Amino acid sequence: MRFENWNEKNIPDFSIDNETKGALEVLEWAYKTYGDGLIYACSFGVEGILLIDLISKVKPDAKVVFLETGLHFKETYELIDRVQAKYPSLQIEKKTPSLTLEEQASIHGDELWKREPNKCCNIRKILPLQEALKGAPAWVSGLRREQSPSRQKTEFLNLDNKFSSIKVCPLIHWTWKEVWRYVYYKNLPYNPLHDIGYPSIGCEVCTLPASNSSDSRSGRWSGSQKTECGLHD
Repeated sequence: MRFENWNEKNIPDFSIDNETKGALEVLEWAYKTYGDGLIYACSFGVEGILLIDLISKVKPDAKVVFLETGLHFKETYELIDRVQAKYPSLQIEKKTPSLTLEEQASIHGDELWKREPNKCCNIRKILPLQEALKGAPAWVSGLRREQSPSRQKTEFLNLDNKFSSIKVCPLIHWTWKEVWRYVYYKNLPYNPLHDIGYPSIGCEVCTLPASNSSDSRSGRWSGSQKTECGLHD
């Protein structure tokens, strides 16, 4: 299945009545279908850690892209090092924007994320992912339906018009508690910021502890109407 010949009638029927709620089955199908062309865009939140562990069972040398905005928490960078040590065959690429922070400031002014967060996300996240996914038939994302109202209709396989690709979302049926149960049971490394009120972790300059326990993304771009960086619009 490719972007060019997408047909919802051809989507495989994945069972969710199993230990991974369909996630492992979806990953097995995806790597069998797309092979080395499949890229996992990982932010290294707790869902990302779960997905990396599942992916390692299917394709230990999978390609993983981390959007290196230059603005992440030090805890996130430290976690990436720990994950690479645990899964040494994993191909982790830190994808940087075409503009350094200094160049961005000289063109658009200081602290663009405060004044025009959408433009900042476009420069430091969306455009770099477009470059990383160029020619890739599909990419993996850790979206869960429970995360926010905007994600409740996410399917295992999604037509992604923004990146002209197929977006594979193996974790759509997992709950927050189930994600953590798996991570604790497997003793997997995770970002310690999760333990102090950060269920969703992005750039340090745009992320606060969650203000609403029922919305894991309520700490992102707090004080604005923005809830997504634009990757999943």
